[in-house]
Amino acid sequence: MAKEKPTILVVNDDGITAPGIKVLLEEMQKLGNVVVVAPDAPQSGMGHAITIGKPLRLDKIDLYEGVEMYKCSGTPVDCVKLAVDRIFKDKKPDLCVSGINHGLNYSINVLYSGTMSAAVEGAIEGIPSIGFSLDDFSHNADFTHTRPYVLSIAEQVLNNGLPKGTLLNVNFPHIEKGIVGIKICRQANGNWIEEFEYRVDPHHRDYFWMTGRYDWVDRGEDTDVFAINNGYASVVPTQFDMTAHHAIPELNSWSFDVK
Repeated sequence: MAKEKPTILVVNDDGITAPGIKVLLEEMQKLGNVVVVAPDAPQSGMGHAITIGKPLRLDKIDLYEGVEMYKCSGTPVDCVKLAVDRIFKDKKPDLCVSGINHGLNYSINVLYSGTMSAAVEGAIEGIPSIGFSLDDFSHNADFTHTRPYVLSIAEQVLNNGLPKGTLLNVNFPHIEKGIVGIKICRQANGNWIEEFEYRVDPHHRDYFWMTGRYDWVDRGEDTDVFAINNGYASVVPTQFDMTAHHAIPELNSWSFDVK
């Protein structure tokens, strides 16, 4: 008896027509039955936002032949929630993959990323999940060099599973650097130094445009930033439990004198 093909949920935050999601669904078709649920418009930087207080729309579309696809009016996390509740219903997918994002999601960016938040939501649902991102913001980004790595990493997760409460954050260098291999690493310690540029619109109303730069304060050679800068695909095991477990003993030593 032939083994049943795994079912794979493909999501993203750049929108259902983004080139990155097409590459991802094409590679996932080599591994199983693909269902795509993605925002109907770009949702970058949405983090783990969900839609409340207004209707969510989920429409089936015919974008690529032979692929079951839905566009969602909500956020990347909404896409996963709706997929699990309304499309898969009683049987969750075997794998959730998000991306391939146009732009890196390494270091602190993981907190802001809609791509990674969709993967996190998959993991919260108990689905082995991976977020994929590429160091290229261009709409016409070339994903060719990422394809074999996307396929290999997804296949390993399907075969081996992931520890409970864990997902993978995968980032790829720009095609000009190529990929010299895969580096399992940790999230670099860094942050964005924001600046808000003051502007005036044509109606003479003030507004601000966020700019800034990334400050890489962590020079460790075991980080995702180091990996990308040196031509590796970075793979960071990521968790959604944000408890600072190491701080609990210290807090227990405090005296809360409440009268």
